[in-house]
Order: sequence, then C-alpha cells, then structure tokens
Amino acid sequence: MDTVEKPLHPKTDRERLKIILVLAIPAVLENFFQTLLGFVDTYFVSKISLAAVSAVGITNAVLAIYFALFMAIGVAANVRIANFLGAEQPGKARHISQQSIVLAVIFGIITGIVTWLFAEQLLRLMGIDEEVLELGVLYFRIVGIPSVVMSLMFVLSAILRGAGDTRTPMYISLVINAVNAVLDYVLIFGFLFIPELGIVGAALATVFSRLVGSIALFYYINKEKVLKFRRDYWKLEKGHVMELTTLGAPAAGERLVMRAGQIVYFGFIVALGTHAFAAHQIAGNIEIFSYMVGYGFATAATILVGQQIGAGSLEEARKYAKLSAQFTVVSMTVLGAMLFFFGDWVATFFTDDPDVIEAIGTALKISGVFQPFLAVLMVLTGAYQGANNTRFPMYLTAIGMWAVRTLLVYVLAIQLDWGLAGVWVAIGIDIAFRAVVLAVKFWRGNWMALEKAPEPQSECHPQTTKENMSTNANNY
Repeated sequence: MDTVEKPLHPKTDRERLKIILVLAIPAVLENFFQTLLGFVDTYFVSKISLAAVSAVGITNAVLAIYFALFMAIGVAANVRIANFLGAEQPGKARHISQQSIVLAVIFGIITGIVTWLFAEQLLRLMGIDEEVLELGVLYFRIVGIPSVVMSLMFVLSAILRGAGDTRTPMYISLVINAVNAVLDYVLIFGFLFIPELGIVGAALATVFSRLVGSIALFYYINKEKVLKFRRDYWKLEKGHVMELTTLGAPAAGERLVMRAGQIVYFGFIVALGTHAFAAHQIAGNIEIFSYMVGYGFATAATILVGQQIGAGSLEEARKYAKLSAQFTVVSMTVLGAMLFFFGDWVATFFTDDPDVIEAIGTALKISGVFQPFLAVLMVLTGAYQGANNTRFPMYLTAIGMWAVRTLLVYVLAIQLDWGLAGVWVAIGIDIAFRAVVLAVKFWRGNWMALEKAPEPQSECHPQTTKENMSTNANNY
C-alpha cells in the first residue's frame, strides 16, 4: 500500500489562500477550456441555422439529466477520496476510485440504451417544432448513445481532483478543446475529401473529443502512485457502492431536481418562440464563462474541506471554505461587470439579427447583477459537499427550482409578458435566494455532516499530500 506523507501546516490566511489558488487555478483553466469547447460548438452550429442552435440547446437540456447522474458519482468519488487521503488511508482512496469507474460505465451504458430507444420521445416533451425536433433527434442519438464516454469523463476527472491533482484534467481539457474545435470545422463545413455534415459533424466531433479525453484521463490515473489500479478492486463491493450512493444520491437528486425544473421552464421559453430560445441558449453559452471561476474555486473548496474533514480539523475546513467564497465573490463581481457592459458586443459574433442581439444583451446584463450571489452559491455548495453534506443543497435546490425559479419564469415571462428578461430575472432571484440560505447556515456553523467522514489515523492538517504537491503542483 502506498503511504501518504504529512502535508504542510498553513498558519495564516495568506498561506491558505495560496494553497486554494494552487488547486483552483488549474480547475478554473480546465473549466475555461471546457466552456470554450461549448462556445466553439455554439459558434459553429450558429452558422448552420438558429434552428440548429435550438436543437443542440434542447438536446443538452435533456442530456443534463444524464450529467446529473454522472456528476453525482464524480462528487461522491471526489469527496471520499479527499476524505480518505486526509485520514491517511490511500488504499481506501484507490479502492473507491475504481469502484466509481465501474459505476460510471454501468450508468453510461444504461443512459446510452435509453437514448437509443427513446430519443424522439424525450425531445418531444419539450414541445419543440418539427424542424428543431428532426435536427435534435439526429444530434441526440449520435451524442447520447455513446454516453459512457461522458460518464467516464466526469468521474475520471473527479477522481484526479479528489487526489489533489487539478492540473492533469486542465491539460486534458486543453487537448479535448483543440481536437473538438478542429473536428467541428472539418466535419460541419467539410474539408478536402470530407463532405459537409452539418449538425451531424458537430455531434461526431463532440463524441470523438470526449473519447480522447476519457482515454487520457484513464491513463493518467493509472500513473498516479496513490491511485494506481489493482486488478482485485474492479469487482463491485457492497460497502463502497453504498458509500458512493449514500453520498452521491443527494447530489444526483439535487441535479435531477434542477434539470427537471429546467425542462419545465425551457418549455416556457420555447413558447416565446425559436428566436427567443436561441437567444437564451447563446446568452447561456456566453454567461458560462463567468462560471469557470466559480467551478474552479468550488473544486478547491470540495478538495480542501474534504481533506480537513477526513483529518478531523473542522476549524481549518471552515477557514478554507470562507476564504474560497470571499475570493470568488470578488472575482465574479468583476466578470459580472464585463457581462453587463460587453454582452451585446459578444452577441454579434453569433448572429446579426438585431432583436436576438438585444435579447442576449438584456439577459447578460441581468446575469451580471447576480454574479456575486452565484459565486457564494457555487463555492459553498462545493464546501458543503466536501463536508459530506449533500442533502441540504438538494433540499434547497428543490425549493429554489420549483417554488422560486420555475414559478417566477411562468409569472414574469409569460403572465407579465416580460419575455426573456423575465426568465433571467427569475433565475437570478433563485440564485440569490439559495446563496443567502447557504451562507446563513454556514455562518451559524451547522453545515457539516460529520458522521459521514472517515476517522483519521494520525493528527495532521492536510491540504494535499507532499507527493501531490511535487508531482502535480510544484508549488505551495
């Protein structure tokens, strides 16, 4: 069994912030590359037609339900690996990482079969017109049937992050982004002897780039000394499956509740017209660049809080969560200002329709105002997950999505005829509501689920292991 050396002991907030940045910056860059991939996809697809943009957007809304399942396994693996490494139990970390990969394959195969059998029926639930439906079914089947590669991408990346390696997923995202961008151009528009494939080309580019990413991630995990695969760990064991499902089920529930609500209010947006939905989709693809900072620091918070909980250092866990949230609020406030002032200009890269450009600009101005709340929501959700508390975010998401967001989308966008602006105001109010509730509970100190954490084997304050520092970061 591999041994984990004792980590450094930060004594000041400045030292803690440096550790946070070491983990967060690669995760931010990884999310930037992943976001850029979606941005490039949307850009090229927008050159086909606005109907194609809507088809991809509708498909991604359904695929988000799959993502919820895959991400739940990844969240559980990430947290438990961080817990076990914090408790200096690398053998258990390795075992549960392999169990999560097996579960990822199983869920990927199941969702692939569902896509094969019910692709058209699932998209029809969105109430889209026949032109968008035809393109959507074509795209959905190509991307969704091999969804095992999506599942593996989520879980394999989460395993590396749980071990404190945020750099490798970043590098692999860079490769995936490059592969996808080149294939998008070649397959969508044709090149030399390759025919023009349109939306089929966009789907094939996405699948192939994910396949490349999955293979690369698998290879790098097996190179890690702490996580190197063992043959006898591939057989599913009830104990580890229960650990993953107990922690992952609420995370899956949170995302499923969100996606189910999203599908409902997407139906309201579709009712506003194809141009309105295309504007919503394009605005979302622009806005998501602001999410990269939140996701990066949420990743750092999950890892560091998880390791501190595993080591039994509760006050350190709180300090890392608080510092991560504070830094992210400042960063995302700046990004919010950029969305507010430059959103209209960025929209012109996607369409020359003045009404669509105006709608996109309005949506991004509203988004910019709510960015500080989004920062709190994202980072504290990651901290709660690191503290093994996935249930409370699930309950809060259910209330926010159904009692706040979906209801307000209907009232503001449909009943009061605010259109797309009403949709984005409703989303912002939901984000602010959940951020405030998470912050209040965090401030009161009852945000950890301590009964879930493994017992540490020695007194320590791990942030990440010296081994991980030297091989993955070369810093601190």
